[in-house]
Parts: sequence; C-alpha cells; structure tokens
Amino acid sequence: MCEHTGGAHLHTIRDVDNAAIALIHRLGGFATTQQLLTVITRQQLDVAVRRGDLTRLWRGVYGLTTPDLVGRLQALDLFLGTPAVACLGTAARLYGFDTENTTAIHILDTGARVRPTVGLMVHQRAGAPLQRVSSRLATSPAWTAVEIARQLSRPRALATLDAALHSVRCTPDELARAVLDQRGRRGIVDVRALLEHADGRAESGMESEARLAMIDRGLPKPELQYEIHGFNGELWRSDFAWPEAMVCAEYESIEWHAGRAEMLRDKKRFAGIQQCGWTVIPIVSSDVRVNQAEFTDRIAHHLSTASRHKIA
Repeated sequence: MCEHTGGAHLHTIRDVDNAAIALIHRLGGFATTQQLLTVITRQQLDVAVRRGDLTRLWRGVYGLTTPDLVGRLQALDLFLGTPAVACLGTAARLYGFDTENTTAIHILDTGARVRPTVGLMVHQRAGAPLQRVSSRLATSPAWTAVEIARQLSRPRALATLDAALHSVRCTPDELARAVLDQRGRRGIVDVRALLEHADGRAESGMESEARLAMIDRGLPKPELQYEIHGFNGELWRSDFAWPEAMVCAEYESIEWHAGRAEMLRDKKRFAGIQQCGWTVIPIVSSDVRVNQAEFTDRIAHHLSTASRHKIA
C-alpha cells in the first residue's frame, strides 16, 4: 500500500512538473502566477518553488532557472505589464561596458508607479535619449556612460568613460554631447574635466585608475597599448609606454597570475622587453589605490634618468 501510494504521489508530482514546464516552454521561458494556475494549483506551485523545480524571478513571474540579463529583463516585462527600459549599470551591461559589476536591475520609471523591490531600482530620467540594444530599449550609450560616471569617484568615472569608448558603442563627441545634455546635474563638472583624458585604448578599469594617478601627479601622458618588437620577431603590447625614454609600465592583476604557466609567460615577456633595452615598471592594485606617490615617483625617476642619459 505504501509503495503504491508513494508511486502515485511521484506520478502526480511528475504530471504537475510536466504541465508547468510545458506551459513555460510554450510561453517563451517565463510564466505568470495566473498562467501557471491554469495547469496547477496554488499549493502545487508553492511546492514546485520550494523544491527548486520552478524559480521565482519577480513577484508573480516564474521560470525554470535563473536567466541571463536579457532573460531577467524579459521576465520583468511580464511583471511590469510593459517593456522595461534599461538605464545606468543595466544599460551599461547590455552595451558591454559595465565596470562596476552591476547586479541589480536599473530601469526607467514606466509611469505605472512601479516600486523598487529587491534587485530592482526604478529611476526618473525624463528626456534621456533611448537606443535599442539586444532587442530592447535602453538609455543611449553616451548618456549611460556619463550618468554612471557622475555618480562615481574620479578614478572609477574615468574607467567608465574609457570602457564606453573601448566598446565602440559611442564616440568622444557623443560623450561630450551627453555631458552638455546633463549640465547642472550633480557630478557633471568632474566628468566634463575627465573627458580630455578618456581613451578607448584602456583595457581595464585598473589601467584607467593608474593612468589618472599618473596624470594627477604630473607625469607625461603615456602611450597606451604600445607595441614593442623583439629581436626574434616577437610582438608585445605594453599597457603604458614612453617610447622616447624606452620606459614602460605594466599593470599586473592577481587574476593574471592565476597559475604557474601564466606567471612564467609573464616573466618571459618582461625579460624579452628588457632585453630590447626597455625599463619595465610593474604596477599592482595597492600602488594605484594606496601608494600612488611611490609608483608615480618610480616612473618619474626612470623617465628623468633616461632623459639625462639621452642628453649625455
């Protein structure tokens, strides 16, 4: 009797799961509470969520797993009852230049008085220009970059501006226009001052921070991603270079030295560059964020030494 009852219970669960799963697949990956209640009961829905067979994505919206960003926005459309318009970090993620690892969803107010909830931030941004990306609307790339930069420290703001240019989603002129359009808003003065330093050749946020430290300390502006040719046909790119002085600086992240092979490859590269007569100055995160004077003074010393040798 027990085995028969247990088997019947498992059969019922399987039928419930199949009905809900089939419905969600048929609806494109997501379903509302009302839609699910056409094939299962409220109790069965609650049990399926507790078991992990269904995932609650937003209030009243479910899926089979936690989706990617575009999927989360599609599920949010069901929750809102209208297509969501991404802004700030969410828009930056869609464009490919989110430097701040945004996890919450940021959208424009739809006019339906949507309240912020866990993982959802709603913003009033009347007049923000919109652009379609990943088949949905978001604030335009330049506007997005400037709006994010306004809210960050100067080093991180430059990282965002650099990343926006690096993504090729916007141009320096478009950034300048966005700064003009956001004139009078908090933080815009600092962003305007950073525009002349924004450079799409920067390949990481920490490179941007390091470069700003060099600028603030009065160092000559370096060439970015400068190509150095080895004696045996090698080609290396240096993060920062002052070619006339044959001095270059390299930002070394912890992630880069994730294993022995990576470390040995990096050491061999440094040795090859030095063999060509270059002075290589390593930079780590603590240099950039704690000991700026020390690492910029090291660079200044080597530039000065190279200049004296050239005169001699």
